[in-house]
Amino acid sequence: MSGTKSPSRKAPATDGKWPVWKLAILLYPATALTVAINLFLLGLILHSAGFGAIEPVPALLWSVPLGIPATWLAGRWVRGLMDEADR
Repeated sequence: MSGTKSPSRKAPATDGKWPVWKLAILLYPATALTVAINLFLLGLILHSAGFGAIEPVPALLWSVPLGIPATWLAGRWVRGLMDEADR
């Protein structure tokens, strides 16, 4: 059996599924920008109701922390869709 490589004992056995955290890392830029757009549009709606408008830059700044839970939910949703497609 020379020339063959034995499997590594350190490598974990994976079933080929992407974990939610990896999906969340890939989805974060798009999800954070989506949150920023929604915050800006919410500001426009509130402005028409008589409140102060949310400017684009504060909407982008607020989307950084608010994008994290939105990204986690999007990652769980995509993981569920992938699991459903595998069935």
